[in-house]
Amino acid sequence: MPELPFDPISEAARQWRKHWGASAVPSMVAVTSIMRTEQILTARLNEVLKPWALTFPRYEALMLLFYSRNGSLPLGKMGERLQVHPTSITNTIDGLQKLGYAERTRHEEDRRKWLASITERGRVVAAEATEAINAARFGTAPLKRAQLQDLSAILRELRDDADDLGS
Repeated sequence: MPELPFDPISEAARQWRKHWGASAVPSMVAVTSIMRTEQILTARLNEVLKPWALTFPRYEALMLLFYSRNGSLPLGKMGERLQVHPTSITNTIDGLQKLGYAERTRHEEDRRKWLASITERGRVVAAEATEAINAARFGTAPLKRAQLQDLSAILRELRDDADDLGS
């Protein structure tokens, strides 16, 4: 992506202030910064995961299977836990299956449901990719530990307000 000669969020704040007043500028800047940061982190993480042909959503699904008690979960439950639409989890598992990291089978007790299961290759890849992601600090450099903890606490308030923390 080409580098701009100015900070686009600062310019947006200037325009917002000029046309809509100063009262909403801090909210607009915060939200725009969060959205841009999500793009930056996704790009960084996808780059770290490239050697295993993983994207961050595929990595999350793989890790959900890796940590599951039996190495498998119903697709519906995976979608709920990852908070994605059923179509998205289906596509994610399709991608993991093509890579040989997961398999899809019918649920033994309810043939209408599908299970995703991690393969032995998937377990190896999950461990290797996690080492790489941890070494890259999940793409959060240059932030320091205390900053990350503060940021998490601040964002937790928003998540709590949206009932995103569970029971």
